[in-house]
Amino acid sequence: VQLQASGGGLVQAGGSLSLSCVASGGTFGSRITAWFRQAPGKEREFVAAIRRTGGSTYYADSVKGRFTISRDNAKNTVYLQLNSLKAEDTAVYYCAAARSSLIVSSLGREYEYDDWGQGTQVTVSS
Repeated sequence: VQLQASGGGLVQAGGSLSLSCVASGGTFGSRITAWFRQAPGKEREFVAAIRRTGGSTYYADSVKGRFTISRDNAKNTVYLQLNSLKAEDTAVYYCAAARSSLIVSSLGREYEYDDWGQGTQVTVSS
């Protein structure tokens, strides 16, 4: 399956953006879908994840209360709503998919994810 992320752009601090991740050539199936981000000069970090079964969501502390991950199974799409954006949210955002059995403590481990999108740039001006 191929993942296509979109929706990035330039926004002022305090603003909002909505990112989308569409699966093509297949579906997300029962897998967990997550968003990671990589800021300039920094390692890629976990942002949020959602389980297809049950819809449980998980967030990094740095985005909790500001970002919301959701999914539309009919459209085979996962979303990330970014609100109250800060300059430190500037990064390339990637979507990824992993097996459904992935435990919570492993959600942030990049090597657990089999499929990755190409990334979409989010730039927040202060």
